[in-house]
Amino acid sequence: MTRLALIVALLAGPALADEDDQDRARRALEAGEILPLSEILAAAEAVRPGRVIEVELERDAGLWVYELELVTAEGRIYEIEIDAATATVLELEREEDD
Repeated sequence: MTRLALIVALLAGPALADEDDQDRARRALEAGEILPLSEILAAAEAVRPGRVIEVELERDAGLWVYELELVTAEGRIYEIEIDAATATVLELEREEDD
């Protein structure tokens, strides 16, 4: 298991879909299409500090986009979409309480 895949697996735990997601992330990183996950996590932390509970990497309109779900110290859940190539935060959304 590569370092990136291991980090994603440790952070995402059961939320990581499957081995194909890890392979896809590794290939994109090696091809220089995305930044290391550590840079993505730093961008998320700068916008909304919290503990990451889910990580997904998707292709959206030709862009690689990381979707992170995190929980703050206050127990609020946020979803953050980050451009995987630039670490630019594309969207920050608070999940509403049910």
